[in-house]
Amino acid sequence: MTQETSYRKTVAQLRQAASLFWPAELAAEASRMSVVPLLLETQDAFLSLLGFPLSHPGRLQEIIDAADLPANLIVKHLMVLTDFGGEKLQRVNDNFALLFPDGELEYAWQGQNFAYSFQVLPVNGRLSNQRLGVDGKHLAKPKVLDDLLTDVIMLLVFGGASRNENTASVLAACEVSEYLGRAEELRTFVKQRYIWVSRITTGSRTNTLGQLAQQFVYQFLQTQLRLSDVLLTTGGSLPGISHDEQNERLTSFDIVVQRGEKYVAVEVSFQVTTNSVIERKAGQARARFHQIDGAGYRIAYVLDGAGNFQRENALSTICAHSHCTVAFSRAELEVLCQFIREYFT
Repeated sequence: MTQETSYRKTVAQLRQAASLFWPAELAAEASRMSVVPLLLETQDAFLSLLGFPLSHPGRLQEIIDAADLPANLIVKHLMVLTDFGGEKLQRVNDNFALLFPDGELEYAWQGQNFAYSFQVLPVNGRLSNQRLGVDGKHLAKPKVLDDLLTDVIMLLVFGGASRNENTASVLAACEVSEYLGRAEELRTFVKQRYIWVSRITTGSRTNTLGQLAQQFVYQFLQTQLRLSDVLLTTGGSLPGISHDEQNERLTSFDIVVQRGEKYVAVEVSFQVTTNSVIERKAGQARARFHQIDGAGYRIAYVLDGAGNFQRENALSTICAHSHCTVAFSRAELEVLCQFIREYFT
């Protein structure tokens, strides 16, 4: 095995080093960024979850528990969808005995009556966004479904269907239950009610989570490479590396590191939920590798996120056609730095 080959991980090795969900390295950044990019990126997964056919409303908890999305992120989606945020939830908590004198939510769904017994609500103190893990800082830290989050989910989904008229009027916006298992109607409902913000209106693509990960890697390389005469660019290209044989359109890469006539292309992909981005990168990996390797350059990949690991074939293709593959953590990015140093020197 050559020295460079040792920097190529298998999918199993990559998984062992992976963070899978947003790691502590991004928690501080995530707390300063809007939650809108996170909601946009996971919106389709959220809709798929609610659109899953239900034979009984109690099955919703099972589906959520088995979902790839963290439970606190699901709660945040529901809060935005219903426009029922932290202050309104606090008022429900403060007036819980009036709204639910028996500690139960009695509701109608698909022509039948059901009852849900609250497990934790009302809570002592504040029912804050921080307590639910839905503020910017804590949303970056995945929470599993617990009794409190289950109570809040049932409230937001079925509250508007309460058989108590006063309770139903207070929770009128919490009408998601009407659309459970009805994918097309649900999507129409979401378009009407959700803050469906396009990537244009968020101001910039740099606010997406993928771009946030790319920025983190870029800044890490800037500060930790510790080599003179190194130029880093985002969205840069490598001389002679193009989409076609005529060299008319140079291929752009997430990050390009240059020292003299040596170049390293770095591609970054961190997907918490699965999508086709990693498949696209895999489809390009073989041809890109042979072009880059033939020119004497190098290509490295930073790959992480639970969604990416659901596309094992794509990951395997990328790992096999890379000079270096690392996961997303400080320790792994230091491995990337070491790889680049060895190539440059």
